[in-house]
Amino acid sequence: MSFDPAQALRLARETLDIEAAAIHGLQRRLNDDFARAVSLVLNASGRVVVMGMGKSGHIGRKIAATLASTGTPAMFVHPAEASHGDLGMVMPIDVVLAISNSGEADELTTLLPLIRRMGAPLIGMTGHPQSTLARNADLVLDSGVEKEACPLNLAPTASTTAQMALGDALAMALLDARGFRAEDFARSHPGGALGRRLLTRVMDIMRSGDAVPKVAPNATFGELMREMTHKGLGASAVVDGDAHALGIFTDGDLRRLVETGRDLRALTAREVMHANPRQIRDDALAAEAAKLMEQHRVTVLLVQGQDGRLVGALNSNDLMRAKVI
Repeated sequence: MSFDPAQALRLARETLDIEAAAIHGLQRRLNDDFARAVSLVLNASGRVVVMGMGKSGHIGRKIAATLASTGTPAMFVHPAEASHGDLGMVMPIDVVLAISNSGEADELTTLLPLIRRMGAPLIGMTGHPQSTLARNADLVLDSGVEKEACPLNLAPTASTTAQMALGDALAMALLDARGFRAEDFARSHPGGALGRRLLTRVMDIMRSGDAVPKVAPNATFGELMREMTHKGLGASAVVDGDAHALGIFTDGDLRRLVETGRDLRALTAREVMHANPRQIRDDALAAEAAKLMEQHRVTVLLVQGQDGRLVGALNSNDLMRAKVI
């Protein structure tokens, strides 16, 4: 066995060229059947049931996952298992998306009469429009390619790339037609970073109740320091009798005040606070709080309820613990 680095690079570039050409070929051959397939799925009251054997099956699993995560209920059913009972997962209200490059996979073609008899609409994705799959399908998505990237023209390469791209195109057209938003995507990905950013509200992570440092405007400087130390936020709100935030005093303000040399014991909270502090609503996204902190270069935000009263506070450490930043 000999290895030629130049030959490896040549084949790699040729593979990418062939697969890119395969996708461009799909673009040119898209027709009304694609739009009808989108409409068929949109109007279905069931799920998209994706089927495929071998490499087409692996692609089918990915297409089903992409559909499900972008607003179209979908699942994958293995054709061989379907012949041994799993076909019971398919209902007449479902839409079946059957994938086969040749359109002649035995395990799949065996099921076609049963699917037709059941009454579930059938979309065939195949590279051979005259195949058994294509003849039995209600709609055909042409995934044909001129040649495989495999030097032997045997291993599914360009054909599976074409199937993947066509499945993605179907999912994106459906996503757009449904008005699917980033917030919807986050709901199906609650464990991911996007889910945390788009689902976590300020009220979910803020400090509330007695954990919020706050003093009256006439509080002494000593009382202000004790409140800040006890609550550990790095700041304290200054509030009026109706719990509206009049100002804020932070650790940074303390350092700057010490540098002035003033007699701190004689000062009140009103005299040292920053008036009109940065605030955010408790129903705002936590990601908005992070953006506000970054924009104004602050590390603490006061939180107000719908009535404008102080209901909480949070700092950058709270956002980091929630993995929002």
